[in-house]
Amino acid sequence: MKKLALLIPLAFIACGRHFKSPAAAAATAAVVSGPFTAAEARAFAALEPIDTHSHVYAANPAFNSMLARLHLHLLTICLYDNRDPFLKNLQHEIIAARRFVASDPGHAAWCTSFNPFRYGHPGFAARAARLINRDFAHGAIAVKIWKNVGMELKNSRGQYVMPDDPAFEPIFRDIAARHKTLVAHLAEPDSCWKPLDPASPDYWYYTHNPVWYMYKRPGAPAKAEILRARDHLVAENPRLRVVGAHFGSLESNFPQLGRRLDRYPNFAVDMAARMPYVMMLPRQEAIAFIEKYQHRLLYGTDLGFMSGDNPQPVIQRWESNDARDWRFLATDDWVSYRGKKYQGLGLPPRVLANIYHNNAVRWFPGILGAKP
Repeated sequence: MKKLALLIPLAFIACGRHFKSPAAAAATAAVVSGPFTAAEARAFAALEPIDTHSHVYAANPAFNSMLARLHLHLLTICLYDNRDPFLKNLQHEIIAARRFVASDPGHAAWCTSFNPFRYGHPGFAARAARLINRDFAHGAIAVKIWKNVGMELKNSRGQYVMPDDPAFEPIFRDIAARHKTLVAHLAEPDSCWKPLDPASPDYWYYTHNPVWYMYKRPGAPAKAEILRARDHLVAENPRLRVVGAHFGSLESNFPQLGRRLDRYPNFAVDMAARMPYVMMLPRQEAIAFIEKYQHRLLYGTDLGFMSGDNPQPVIQRWESNDARDWRFLATDDWVSYRGKKYQGLGLPPRVLANIYHNNAVRWFPGILGAKP
């Protein structure tokens, strides 16, 4: 057997053929880029794809035309950010999201949120639940809790408030009782707690958003502390569907993510804005992970469209992003990210159907039929 093993590569050499290393194959591979080809668009549209993580606050006929052409459905997510002039006015944000959904109810649904900075005020949870239920009555299918819980919000003693704080529990129980979903963006990538590295996919974000950069920040909680609190929230609310945004902030450690998915049947994750982390995995490892957890992964982008934006660049960016992700997930084509080439995973149709459609319908009931 040993002689045979040696003869096989020699035979290839004798015939003028040789094996290429992955690096050599990547160096000579042609990269496919740009918007969908007609054939790609048909294959993508056939799935009735659902982007479960977007931020659209503008009603625009050209944008809606793109959604119709690609049969693309969006969940537009509201959140409260007290540092952003628009996002800190949650009611205006909600009105804008509802206006978008009303402009294209066949392709859009929306997710509400609450103001965590009322934490400590009398009746905080009751008031939050009342406003959330008002939004459910107007078609919201989910509620967002954002990273300012765990990374910014502090109590009267100056301590960071974690997402499993008892003050939030009545809100979570009420969401579960109404059979809605909690979208949880809690914590950030590992690079948030490390020295800035130009090779990191998140380098641009933290250089332009230093307010969220936690490295050596006095008193800042460790990422592990925030995720422990998130896990405790999931464990204490087994009837609550929780979708962890951005691979549940475990994009740098897929084995840990797998252990969470194994442990908590009420926990799933979206893939929004973290596809480069999948690209950087060894190809077979990425395929194995996605196939194993194909019922717990939801497609998302984290792309946005604000009132006042020029629609054409938004549409071009959106379609190019979706086309790149599609090529990477659905084909063997080579795609490019930050100058590096990555071969597509060529996932089976059943897996693609779960990631792009079936899981969204399961984890976000009403996502295809939300009323404005």
